Amino acid sequence: MADSLISAYDAVLSDLDGVVYAGPHAIPGAIESLQRLATVGVGLGYVTNNASRTPAQVAAHLRELGAPAEDHQVVSSSQAAGELLASMLPQGARVLITGSAALAHEIELVGLKPVHSAAENPVAVVQGFSPELGWKDLAEASYVVAAGAQWFATNTDMSIPQARGIAPGNGTLVAAVAAATGKKPLVAGKPEAPLFHAAAKRLGADRPLVVGDRLDTDILGGNRAGYATAAVLTGVDTTHSILSARADERPTYLLANLQDLYDPYPRLTNDGGTYYCGAAWATAVDGEVTVAGPKDSLDAWRAACAAWWAAVPDAPVAQSPRLVWQAH
Repeated sequence: MADSLISAYDAVLSDLDGVVYAGPHAIPGAIESLQRLATVGVGLGYVTNNASRTPAQVAAHLRELGAPAEDHQVVSSSQAAGELLASMLPQGARVLITGSAALAHEIELVGLKPVHSAAENPVAVVQGFSPELGWKDLAEASYVVAAGAQWFATNTDMSIPQARGIAPGNGTLVAAVAAATGKKPLVAGKPEAPLFHAAAKRLGADRPLVVGDRLDTDILGGNRAGYATAAVLTGVDTTHSILSARADERPTYLLANLQDLYDPYPRLTNDGGTYYCGAAWATAVDGEVTVAGPKDSLDAWRAACAAWWAAVPDAPVAQSPRLVWQAH
């Protein structure tokens, strides 16, 4: 039997929203796939941009869903924000919290003082996602940022997958403050590499595989960290957006879901500019990708990605080819 994809790696660094769960519910098959990692000797860490809950709360939620999760296995953007602020601000500095109690807790843990009003004279603002945030909170942040305080964001995810669909993420709230002030924040979490390096270090992993549903955070961050990356189709990005991805956001692997970790990854071959994957093939000529294979075949999309990415290897922005599907 051919080796499974995961057999080449010593750990999985998994995103949460859109990979393990959507809203409060687990994605079908995800929990069983995570549980199975221990049986094949592969470590597991969770790397999340969600700053609305503490790592302990995230781990507890994962355990409720049946996933294996100790507190130390969760590395969050709120932790990364705390470390970033602590490296740039004096101990005891006042920081306006535009976000959750979990974010305030992480700021307190690194020796800074969380405050909730511009009247308390904060020297910095840290902004993280909370579903409770409203206009008054964003206005308070804007007053402080406009007055010259340092501004930090846990992450700039523009959207988050929820059980009912795609909802606005922290990036949309950060964008509101940016529009009001004309300033830009320093970003602590994904897609910056340190979050992934910290997670790998905790696990003692030398060959981790980063798994995520978003090109602009999970895949870009994993690539920047120097790790192999796998995009799953259970969250935000789709086969179309992955095909069109800019060079820095292209995943090593394209998977339907976490169960695919346990299957052999099909070999991609190039024969004179025709890229073969399983029974499918694709070519790219003058901005057009011709694909032979069913439109619902992942192998056809893998072949299309290989052909298109070879044709535009250094794409600085997303570029969509014209797709021509041949009967197969």
